[in-house]
Amino acid sequence: MIAGVCAGLAEYFEIDPSIVRLLFVGGLFVGAPGVLPAYIVMALIVPEAPVDEPASIAD
Repeated sequence: MIAGVCAGLAEYFEIDPSIVRLLFVGGLFVGAPGVLPAYIVMALIVPEAPVDEPASIAD
């Protein structure tokens, strides 16, 4: 929910974002050494989803 990394992964794999968040938190508690650095790298490198621009009304 901080940088949208878990939600983006969940959307890509078409699963519930809560599951990805639980796996991430579980990895932190278990002590998986690459979880936090991977999250930070993904937050910095992965592009944001494009935002649809509202249609302009032509005169």
